Amino acid sequence: MERQVIRGFCRLEDVGKPKAEVAAKRVMERVSGVNIVPHFCRIEDKDIEFYSDFNIIALGLDSIEARSYINAVACSFLEYDFDDNPREETMKPMVDGGTEGFKGHARVIVPGVTPCFECTIWLFPPQVKFPLCTLAETPRNAAHCIEYAHLIKWDEVHRGKAFDPDNGDHMKWVYDEAVKRAELFGIPGVTYSLTQGVVKNIIPAIASTNAIVSAACALETLKIASGCSKTLSNYLTYNGVEGLHSKVTQFVKDKDCLVCGPGVLIELDTTVTLQKFINMLEEHPKLLISKASITYHGKNLYMQAPPVLEEMTRSNLNLPLYDLMDKIPKDILHATGTINKDNKKSSGLKKLRVVFKGIDGVTDMDLAGGA
Repeated sequence: MERQVIRGFCRLEDVGKPKAEVAAKRVMERVSGVNIVPHFCRIEDKDIEFYSDFNIIALGLDSIEARSYINAVACSFLEYDFDDNPREETMKPMVDGGTEGFKGHARVIVPGVTPCFECTIWLFPPQVKFPLCTLAETPRNAAHCIEYAHLIKWDEVHRGKAFDPDNGDHMKWVYDEAVKRAELFGIPGVTYSLTQGVVKNIIPAIASTNAIVSAACALETLKIASGCSKTLSNYLTYNGVEGLHSKVTQFVKDKDCLVCGPGVLIELDTTVTLQKFINMLEEHPKLLISKASITYHGKNLYMQAPPVLEEMTRSNLNLPLYDLMDKIPKDILHATGTINKDNKKSSGLKKLRVVFKGIDGVTDMDLAGGA
């Protein structure tokens, strides 16, 4: 929900309260028969089973990382038959929307049928970053001066003290230093609001754009829930920068996608222990998962955290994975951990299609393309 609408919901007594709780309360006051349970936490704080209770996931997220995480969670419920066809009863549809000024998009993701977020990650441009040499030596605009104060000057003056973008004193210090920098190089335009926008990477929100995109998302969610009409296929773009333009593009699913595809095929001997399997994930070129937690059909085979679960599942590390998977020749595992990609670390969840060699029922086709 757009923050302008939430502000319209707020009362003086709501100041300081989580917006999820305030919004839920106001909607239930206005719409009879609606039951909304707000959750004030990070999306990663909820376990996978929490998300399994939902039939549709509607996203209102503000970052690529958050979308990637929820996309991976939703796709983790997807199961394929032995012919690599997705099973309809395991699909968990997602409706996603986002805006940037006068631009916006709405999309429908049906895992296994339409492209998931990871299939089309290239749609999102890389984050704008300024070379440090430009910031330090040849600033040319107000943003350069702000980032100089934020990234360089802060560490010089406050060694060992982390910058908190939500701390008003910290932000005011960056603003003051940016003004000094701008005056030194004769650069106009440094304001406190611009300083907040640059440091926090805030993109101005336009209520009308948000209303158009959120309405499209609500409509597509209604279609999925009721079956009253065919859903969007599968990506709507809206552009109101020069006049008004909208377009629907049908992107194609990546059959080799590591998130919504059948899974990374891994061949194993029946003697491989769970510990050895976890070690293999760190070196696998398509995975590179460190500190992995492993689940099998909702059962925790090994959990890195919290400590109580780590202790409870530690004894499984020395057991053959084949035994822990009930001696089933081929099946799906899920691994959650730290993914090292392009020298960047992020939390993620991957689907693994495990096939044990030398077992009756495992065909050459099952082993084709194995790692």
